[in-house]
Amino acid sequence: MTKKDGLLGKAVSRRGVLKGGAAIATATAVTGFPTVWAQNLKDVTLNHVGMSYSVLPDIARQASQDLGFKIEMSVVDHPGLLNRLIQDPNSLDIADMEIWQSKIAVPQGVLQGVEIAKIKNWGDLTPLYTEGTFAGKPVSTQGDSPFEFIYRDSKDATAFASGKTDWANFLPGVYNADTLGIRPDLTGRPISSWADLIAPEFKGKAAIQNIPTNGIMDAMMAFEAAGQLTYGDKGNPTQDEIAATIAKLIELKRGGHFRALWNTFDESVTLMASGEVVIQSMWSPAVTAVQTQGVKCTYQPLKEGYRGWGNGLGLMAHLDGLKLEAAYEYLNWYNSGWVGGFIAKQGYYSANPKTAMAALSENERGFFYEGKAATADITSPTGEKTNSAGDVRDGGSYEERFSKVAVWNNLMDEAEFLYAKWNEFSGA
Repeated sequence: MTKKDGLLGKAVSRRGVLKGGAAIATATAVTGFPTVWAQNLKDVTLNHVGMSYSVLPDIARQASQDLGFKIEMSVVDHPGLLNRLIQDPNSLDIADMEIWQSKIAVPQGVLQGVEIAKIKNWGDLTPLYTEGTFAGKPVSTQGDSPFEFIYRDSKDATAFASGKTDWANFLPGVYNADTLGIRPDLTGRPISSWADLIAPEFKGKAAIQNIPTNGIMDAMMAFEAAGQLTYGDKGNPTQDEIAATIAKLIELKRGGHFRALWNTFDESVTLMASGEVVIQSMWSPAVTAVQTQGVKCTYQPLKEGYRGWGNGLGLMAHLDGLKLEAAYEYLNWYNSGWVGGFIAKQGYYSANPKTAMAALSENERGFFYEGKAATADITSPTGEKTNSAGDVRDGGSYEERFSKVAVWNNLMDEAEFLYAKWNEFSGA
């Protein structure tokens, strides 16, 4: 998954300029559109494409209801999104990308810049993205941290800017700090380190995600924590470091250590809920899904820190006219509160913590953001109980979590080598 030069040319559509008198400039109360455009709003459909954990039908329904035009969502996997972006860019309007995927999309010219002046409350968005800081301190730059890839110099630019500009490659979206999921009732002891993923006592009861760019980082965190390997930069390992890591993974797999290499969210939930696996790579909403079944499952904080990741909403280059203006309305809606409150109950965070917290009850805000014990039951986005009164969220407060990100999901310089070696591991 490196740049594929020549796959398509730079064909960035420019937004049409609407000219007119005072009547044209009058905005509607609901959407902010000029009245003459608002008449056609009901005919607009935006196709939002991304991964299953952030592309959710509930969000599409609420957006369509609030905005007066239609949001359609399509779920793809990581390679699927990249294929759509490069091979068929006109088939989507909003690209819900992980940060590392922008390293492919931006140089190909398939995205247009997001004009920051048109994004309401940009200054309230998390400085993780906009400044490269958190709680007043620089964030880790191992891997692809959001700040390194968010800015461009112009609407049509195909390179990343070295600092802050008036244009963004994507609107900051959903993000989280990932760690291991465990069954505390079955591990037999406390879990405190990434090294526990490869501890001999969990032979046949451990699993790792079969997504090369993520799985390799979980493995590196584990091997380094166990003192078996060291890395100059876990966010961008050398060929020798990747080869050594894969060799150890193959040894573990052939020795029966891994019960499974999971490919999907549902697989990870089934493995953990059934008790077949007691420690594994896991995503926060998968932990929530296990908890809703009444099964004890913990998103375990570890002493070495978290593997951070972030998504962004990119505007496809073909958008113009009314459809582009509708896309800006959607971007502004996305961080206005409803989505932030909804995804908080999955364990995720919104790029605008201020509006997200305002969309939560005092009990939910305390539990999900402030590290406080729940004062009443906590429920999933769809209403199932996940935690009882008195419970404290795994990992503590929002600030505690993101102050401990050690490395970010990334597209490594040696990505092609990684994929070849990972295939050896998955097929071993």
